[in-house]
Amino acid sequence: MVYRLPNLVWLRAFEAAARLGSFTAAAGELGLTQAAVSHQVRSLEDKLGFRLFLRQARRLDLTDMGKAYLPSVSKAMEDLSLSTQGLFGPRGRRTVTLRAPISTAVLWLSPRLRKFREQHPHIQFRMISAIWADAIADEDVDIDIRLGTGAWPAMQAELLSPETIVPICAPTARICSLSDISEARIIHIIGFQDDWARLFQRNGARYDPAKIGIAVDTTLAAVELVSCDAGVALVLKRFAVDLVRAGKAAVPLDEEIAIPQAHYIVSDPGRTAVNPEVEIVRRWLRDEFTQQECPA
Repeated sequence: MVYRLPNLVWLRAFEAAARLGSFTAAAGELGLTQAAVSHQVRSLEDKLGFRLFLRQARRLDLTDMGKAYLPSVSKAMEDLSLSTQGLFGPRGRRTVTLRAPISTAVLWLSPRLRKFREQHPHIQFRMISAIWADAIADEDVDIDIRLGTGAWPAMQAELLSPETIVPICAPTARICSLSDISEARIIHIIGFQDDWARLFQRNGARYDPAKIGIAVDTTLAAVELVSCDAGVALVLKRFAVDLVRAGKAAVPLDEEIAIPQAHYIVSDPGRTAVNPEVEIVRRWLRDEFTQQECPA
C-alpha cells in the first residue's frame, strides 16, 4: 500500500506551531529558526492547496481547514512517539538488548531484574527469548546468553556457570524416594534424554523409559506441569531454588547431577566495541550466575 503523505518534517512543524500558537515557540521546541518553521508550514500549505493558519501581526490562528486537520496530525504524532518509546526506550536511557533461552529468561532472569533496575534505573532492558531468535539480527543483540556445551562455530563463548539438575515435584506430592518417582508420572524434557536414566543408574535402580508420562520441549512447560501435580521433572538447580522459595515446587531427593550443558555469554570475536551499559549488565550477570544456592 502506498501512503499519500506530505513531508513528515512539514507535519511536525505544523503540529508544533498549532499546539504552541507560535512559529517562534515551535522553533524553540524543534531546535530550528522561526524562519525555518514558517517555511516548512508554508511548504505544507502549498502541497495541500489550503491555508492552515491565519497569520496576524502578533497572533497565529488556525483556519477552519487547519482546525479540521490538526486532530489527525496530533494523533499520528502521538502514536508514533508512543510506539517509538515503547519499542526503543525513552530518550536519555540506553537500551541493552539481551537474548536468552526462554526458560532461563522467565524462570531465572526475570525475578532478578527488579533489583537490577533499582540499582541502574538509566538502563532500559529489552529481553528477547531465544525462541524468537530470528526476530532480531545478531548484530542488534548486545548480550547473547546460551545454554550448551560452549561450541558455537566462529563465536567466542564466555562461561557463566556450569549447571546441575535436580528432581522437582509439586509441594503436595508424596514423593520421598526413587521408588516413588518410578511409580509417578515422569516428565521428560526433549534434549535432556539421558538424565533420568543417569539418575536411576547412579543409585542402582532400574529405569523404565516406558514410564515417561509426557514429553515437552521446554523446562518452562515442565515446571507448569509439575506445579499442577502432573508429574516429576528434572530441572536446572538454579531454577529449582527459586521455585522452592516461591512455594511452586519441592525437591523430593537429595540428588544433584552435573550435566554437560552450561550457561555462556556468546559473542562475535570481531565485535570489540562494548558500551559502558552493556558492560554493567555483563558484570551483573557474572555475579548472579556464580551465586548458586541450595534448594530447601
